[in-house]
Amino acid sequence: MTAGTGIALIALVVALIALSMTISTTRRIGVRDPVAVPPVWRRLLRIKPLPALDLAAAADRSDARERVAFIANPTKAGIAELREQAMRACAIRYLPEPMWLYTTAEDPGTGQTREALALGADVVVAVGGDGTVRAVAEGVAGTGVPMAIMPMGTGNLFARNLDLPLGDVPALLRTALEGAQRHSDVGWLTLVRTPDGEDEGERHIFLVIAGAGLDAEMVAGADDRLKRQFGWVAYFFAAVQHLGKRMVARIAVDGGEPAESHMRTVLLANVGRLPAGIQLVPDATFDDGMIDVATLDARGGIVGWTELFGTVVAQGAGIREPWHTRVWRTSRIDHVRGRRVEIRFEEPQKVQVDGESLGRATRVLAEVDAGALTLRVPASSVPGAEPADDAAALPSSSEPG
Repeated sequence: MTAGTGIALIALVVALIALSMTISTTRRIGVRDPVAVPPVWRRLLRIKPLPALDLAAAADRSDARERVAFIANPTKAGIAELREQAMRACAIRYLPEPMWLYTTAEDPGTGQTREALALGADVVVAVGGDGTVRAVAEGVAGTGVPMAIMPMGTGNLFARNLDLPLGDVPALLRTALEGAQRHSDVGWLTLVRTPDGEDEGERHIFLVIAGAGLDAEMVAGADDRLKRQFGWVAYFFAAVQHLGKRMVARIAVDGGEPAESHMRTVLLANVGRLPAGIQLVPDATFDDGMIDVATLDARGGIVGWTELFGTVVAQGAGIREPWHTRVWRTSRIDHVRGRRVEIRFEEPQKVQVDGESLGRATRVLAEVDAGALTLRVPASSVPGAEPADDAAALPSSSEPG
């Protein structure tokens, strides 16, 4: 083979590849936007456009009248791009232009959610971290209006427990607009700060975990700069500073007799999964109508903490410790479940809900509001579920990329 023949063959291969790519690109454009390709090329390349949804018929569909409101934290990166994608996702479904309301330092989302509902929103989408999700949930809980989540935070704990496709914007938008609906419990924490612990207190909603002791110290002490750089790992750096602290608390469940216990932390869980697949409270699920209470304790320095970490890992693997072996261990995790939990602390303790520090309290009261929140979740995560309002009849391949 001469050099000229070799060059000719290479040129032919390159030309064939270019032709193939051109045809493929033209076909793709023609499917999505037939007008962009001349009729002769549509016939030659056998381009069949996606089935068109008659606009008049779309106006009669219930989902075509569905008003979507996005409640967004403007400090999160990528909000402008997300808004453009959301506008396109609604447009291709013949939905009205979505509402966009932004949270503020003074109002992290509850007021904006109530404003959106007053304006006729049929779906509310929380765009931000766990704090934004919690604030939006407070505004929408009990209304029957579904809430969707576009997670853009450090931990995104509630989104993880819902098995949402983190980082996949098209899939998240598809879930928000077409997903199946499930009901979720919400927890309400009443926090009392007075020395005698007898005043009415402050009421806070939680979707993930509320807690006092080590976990609240960890949340309060986490450095914002480290959170931006390392994400949820920054909380572990904060926890190291408080490993030596223990507390005494009296816990009563469903009006029962209070039990006094020494512990490092007490957790009130609606869900129990943390980042990295850690199952801190493995029995907690968002739709069981219960609050799961877990108390954690460790003695013996590094040995006790190592043992405690091993117990948490074992829980995630489905291995439970027999009760009769606990007396020999330097660490322990105790669980109990109920609908109403009251905790009185011997000394004021820091309290957190879903990663937000609330300061110190002498007493907390937790109650579950079963099924108060309607959620949009991936249809694939609900066996036999149908997409909301027949939205699946719309062309799924028209998803914005």
